[in-house]
Amino acid sequence: MKYQEACQHTEGGKGAHHLCVSIVPIFNHLQNEEMEEVAKTTRSISLKKGELLHSAGDASDSLYIVHQGKVKVYRLSENGKEQLIRILQPGDFTGELALFKESIHDGYAEAMEKTDICSIQRGNLQEFLQRYPNISLKILSEFSNRLGQAESQMTSFATEDVETRIGLYLAQQVEENKSTEYHLPMSRKDLASFLGTTPETISRKLAKFEDEGWIEQEDQRRIRVLDLDALLLI
Repeated sequence: MKYQEACQHTEGGKGAHHLCVSIVPIFNHLQNEEMEEVAKTTRSISLKKGELLHSAGDASDSLYIVHQGKVKVYRLSENGKEQLIRILQPGDFTGELALFKESIHDGYAEAMEKTDICSIQRGNLQEFLQRYPNISLKILSEFSNRLGQAESQMTSFATEDVETRIGLYLAQQVEENKSTEYHLPMSRKDLASFLGTTPETISRKLAKFEDEGWIEQEDQRRIRVLDLDALLLI
């Protein structure tokens, strides 16, 4: 199912649009007046769990900012297997390539839960790029980060076995959450897609880590890391 657009620029929506823009790293350095200019060009998109923001082959002409909720970005292989690219959370964005040229999406963006999104069309954002060059620098910085993550993931797939990839992912979550106890940001099916394995393998390896005394599993998503060094040295 495709997204449903909410009414834009209503009195009740202006504050929400401003808040949406203000949590994005490429905009949050702007002055309040400048940020309000950006917010006035946005439109609201509301997605239910499982709804698609876009599909592969759709025209790519907007920047999408997650205000509330969670979106997974993925591709499908020729045999229909899903390859998870990244999970978008509040403040994250996608569709940035549309800012520089006309293109089509090469993947899918699907709401993982009820999600609210702000969308800015190419023409409007290109005007802001000319007026506020720092936005361009922030976008280039994000490109650099994503390229680095993609290269790291490709290297991991090529040089590390599944058990090592899972261990390093759990260790990385400790750093990102700043806690040894956290809630996995995705289901085991999505985690398997992201790490290039199967849900059964994920469950089997997590059970092994628990038997070794490296982690505790409170449920399907909540993990407590007991031995971080062991996960890093798998």
